[in-house]
Amino acid sequence: MHEIIVNLHMHTRYSDGTGTHKDIANAAIKTGLDVVIVTDHNVLVNGVEGYYRFAQSRVLLLVGQEVHDQDRDPQKNHLLVFNANRDVAGLADDPQALINGVEEAGGLSFIAHPKDPEATAFNETDISWEAWDVQGYNGIELWNGLSELKTVVPTKLHGAFYAYFPQFVGTSPIQETVQRWDDLMSKGNRVVAIGGSDAHALHMHMGPIHRVIFPYQFHFKTVNTHIIIPEPLTGDVQIDKKMIYEAVENGNCFVAYDLPASTKGFRFKAKGLEHSAIMGDEIPAKGGVTLHAHVPSKADISLFKDGKRIVHWRNHQSLTHNTSEPGVYRIEAHRSYLGKKRGWIYSNPIYVR
Repeated sequence: MHEIIVNLHMHTRYSDGTGTHKDIANAAIKTGLDVVIVTDHNVLVNGVEGYYRFAQSRVLLLVGQEVHDQDRDPQKNHLLVFNANRDVAGLADDPQALINGVEEAGGLSFIAHPKDPEATAFNETDISWEAWDVQGYNGIELWNGLSELKTVVPTKLHGAFYAYFPQFVGTSPIQETVQRWDDLMSKGNRVVAIGGSDAHALHMHMGPIHRVIFPYQFHFKTVNTHIIIPEPLTGDVQIDKKMIYEAVENGNCFVAYDLPASTKGFRFKAKGLEHSAIMGDEIPAKGGVTLHAHVPSKADISLFKDGKRIVHWRNHQSLTHNTSEPGVYRIEAHRSYLGKKRGWIYSNPIYVR
């Protein structure tokens, strides 16, 4: 098994971002990413996918979409679309039809920023997902970097502070989103969690102050999705693209906040009487199962079963738990950074059946 670091959910000049695909690729190479997935609003940009190289480094740039009904006010129900073989933006006015269309086009669909509150100081409206009666989507964006920013800027003064000190923004996914994810899984649904930066590199002006909120290169150091693939990337775009999206579909990944410390090397696995499993897999409960998590440096580690914390270790690097009880088991790890306890790792679950 091999781990790659992916930053997904970002925008270029084709929608409401400020950079080009080449700008994004260069920023990704500088921050050591393996893959970026660009998701412009309601447009599928052709001809830009591929490996981008600088000196001895490379990054794979893939293209998806963020689709929503532009005629709706406010424009809620945003859907991230990956690997579809055609533009599906024409289905945006009906979320269920859109999800069905993505599946028919061979793609994956993820509910974007499920909870995205208003920020009245900056005239930003609430654009949360509301159509929770839909079925057939692959997962949700558990942690969205830009949505979280909206929760900490009640005034323009707060906005100015975070414009200059963005490292203080990230704390954790919005708790309502985490609760929604646990509730969906407790009802028997398989719901893959991903983390998105929602990078725009927006140019903001407040009087004489001008800042980029936030540069792509900063976003790429923060909320990422780490994906476990069966072998290293080959350099062949089509082979690697297939391998990446299959792993995402299966939930063989975790959501990471890489700014406090690198999360690379995190593992969550299970061993049973005759089977073994990693994040996203199912394993029989019969005969007992040993769950094991390992983080790359010391942190507070918690094991959750069906949304309830059942084991908690402080300042450890590993956690082991034996069980014979069916359930949905996932890991959270937190660590201190800039004087505050912050979310660090959120695993996808192992399903003990």
